[in-house]
Amino acid sequence: MINRLYRIERQIKDLPDEQKYYLRQLRSVPQLALLHIWLQTQAPKLAKGSKTREAVDYTLNQWPKLIRYCDDGSLRISNILAENAIRPLALGRKAWLFADTPAGARASAIYFSLIETAKANGLEPYDYLRRVIEKMPYAETVEDWEALLPWNMK
Repeated sequence: MINRLYRIERQIKDLPDEQKYYLRQLRSVPQLALLHIWLQTQAPKLAKGSKTREAVDYTLNQWPKLIRYCDDGSLRISNILAENAIRPLALGRKAWLFADTPAGARASAIYFSLIETAKANGLEPYDYLRRVIEKMPYAETVEDWEALLPWNMK
């Protein structure tokens, strides 16, 4: 049932947001209704405390959040892009426990934020940071500084 939802998303991925919204209402919402009914039917049949029952209960408890993507064509069915963006931070967490100083930890956080923001704006992080560092000495006005933000770089 879930694969059907992802199949719909693969078919509509390149469409404008308005069309995605319309097609989700037409195709995904009925599939989600069937999934919801199936989950509600299965839950009482599963042993309480089992991993499967926990998964079904969690899905039912999170249902409004799960179906939220159908309310807006610009939303995605999955948060995998956000999870992939924060994965390096989660993996590095133990290593950063040994940052020499709070200032060093703060500097690392700033760089990671810049890198991930560059990626989110379609920029190659190394090239973006190199261009920013080259142009920073010449920035004098607010407009000059704003031009260095990732979403303003071409």
